[in-house]
Amino acid sequence: MKERRGIMELPRLQEGGEETNGSTKQQTAVPGEHLQGATVSFHNIHYKVQQRGCLSRKKVSKDILIDLRKDPVGLSGEVLIDGLPQPPNFKCLSGYVVQDDVVMGTLTVRENLRFSAALRLPTSVSQQEKEQQVEQLIQQLGLTKVADSKVGTQLIRGVSGGERKRTNIGMELIINPHVLFLDEPTTGLDASTANSVLLLLKRISQNGRTIILSIHQPRFSIYRLFDSLTLLVNGKQVFHGPAQNALGYFSDIGYTCEPHNNPADFFLDVINGDSTAVNSNLSITGKDAEGSSRHVEELLVQEYRSSSYYKDTKAELERISKEKAVVTAPASRTITYTTGFLTQFKWVLKRTFKNLLLNPQTSIAQVLVTTLLALIVGVLFFDVKDNPIGMQNRFGALFFITINQCFSSGSAAELFISERKIFTGYYRLSVYFLCKILSDILFMRTIPAIIYSCISYFMIGLKASPSAFFLFMFTVALVAYAATSLTMAISADQTVVAIANIFINITFVFMMYFSIPRYGVSALQTNEFVGLQVCSENITSTPENMCTGEAFLFNQGIDYSTWGFWQNHVALGIMTCIFLSIAFIKLHFIKKFT
Repeated sequence: MKERRGIMELPRLQEGGEETNGSTKQQTAVPGEHLQGATVSFHNIHYKVQQRGCLSRKKVSKDILIDLRKDPVGLSGEVLIDGLPQPPNFKCLSGYVVQDDVVMGTLTVRENLRFSAALRLPTSVSQQEKEQQVEQLIQQLGLTKVADSKVGTQLIRGVSGGERKRTNIGMELIINPHVLFLDEPTTGLDASTANSVLLLLKRISQNGRTIILSIHQPRFSIYRLFDSLTLLVNGKQVFHGPAQNALGYFSDIGYTCEPHNNPADFFLDVINGDSTAVNSNLSITGKDAEGSSRHVEELLVQEYRSSSYYKDTKAELERISKEKAVVTAPASRTITYTTGFLTQFKWVLKRTFKNLLLNPQTSIAQVLVTTLLALIVGVLFFDVKDNPIGMQNRFGALFFITINQCFSSGSAAELFISERKIFTGYYRLSVYFLCKILSDILFMRTIPAIIYSCISYFMIGLKASPSAFFLFMFTVALVAYAATSLTMAISADQTVVAIANIFINITFVFMMYFSIPRYGVSALQTNEFVGLQVCSENITSTPENMCTGEAFLFNQGIDYSTWGFWQNHVALGIMTCIFLSIAFIKLHFIKKFT
């Protein structure tokens, strides 16, 4: 069956999975003008996942039907757009509003829309035209009064929930997509705000767009906006057809909605089998009155598959399948990205640095913590003396500094976890990753390393040499780079920051005796101890009474030659590149299967 005009609802009632079929096509409701969105059809969709218990190695296969944009592993069936298979860049050509809003909270509403326009509109569109589209979209979405207000974060007061949701929708509408997907667009909104958001979507649907959304238990004023309705129970389809016909269909099979009851609530009760009306209707229709949800599920599936709605839908899908071989794909769907690498890099880098400067949690707090830690180590090892005891204190200070740089990198654990949804559609992964490297590793690690070195070096009283100071600063920064890269490599495929931090801390505990801390301490010791004289000239250096830094290094088994010094930096650089490569590969697979 074709679905005409407007919004297709896919309520998320229960999880589960089997085959599902359907199509949705939007046509205009504007008099005198014929606008048509894309026809989206679902053919024999079946999705299966593998589950494994915490203490069991045995994998359990579970059928579960979820949003078709998820991991394609275990997915069978076909989704056609205008009778054609989805093009590789369908994500870039369609709109997808996720349940949790994907907007940069430190930017204003207008800046978020400008960012979307800059990356998603082709370069053939001038900057002036992009600005005009942004302004028109702001007016269409009713965001004029808050256009220059920050969206808001946990620490920054921002716009309301409804305005935030409309901003997120606007970022997808900037490309004027023929198909717009929304995942639970009313989540976190009060009844009035949710109603206004759905009214907005209804107006958008009447301008030639196909809108497909999942929603859970909407109020009646929202339900009556839907043109097409699909109901699922444990992944099995129990109704697909015009929304206004749903109550009549259920009444015909023995389930009558009580007066003044919300149809959405009624459908949920029927599907779950926990309504007194359901039990009474079962007895009226002569069905088994045991009232179990399993029995109701089987009954609903059987009734639907014998209905005219199912037969009409099946016939329509067969027609679409036969026509797909002769339909040619539009030329506009052969483009992967509408903007080049440099354009994406400029805008993403600009947004990344602006977010860092406007977010006190990642900028000011990092500087304050670094300053505090530098003062602590400076006080603990304040003004070390030029004697054998002072030599041991120098070693302790250098070891403490190295370990401190390693564990301070834990703040990078949430870098990719918190922004996982942001890099999956608007721009290339390489652009996002490079911008994060420049902003976090080179900016958030370099500046703290400089501050840390300037405070601790002179408070401790290390070698009074400009070259030694700058080599110290360089080594501290390189240790921070390597540790941060390792943190990124560990946390890139994690979904919970706390779990990522556990793995990171365990790794650094083992690495205290090799790799990053080892190379860092060796480089800092060589830089500090070579040329150091702590005894008077008439005292000979012995293993028990080491008077020179070289003797101390020899006793530690450290190669203090020129190459011995620089090989530590080479090792840290190689580890940084390896860990960053691992992080990029992990992110690549996340994006590929998301």
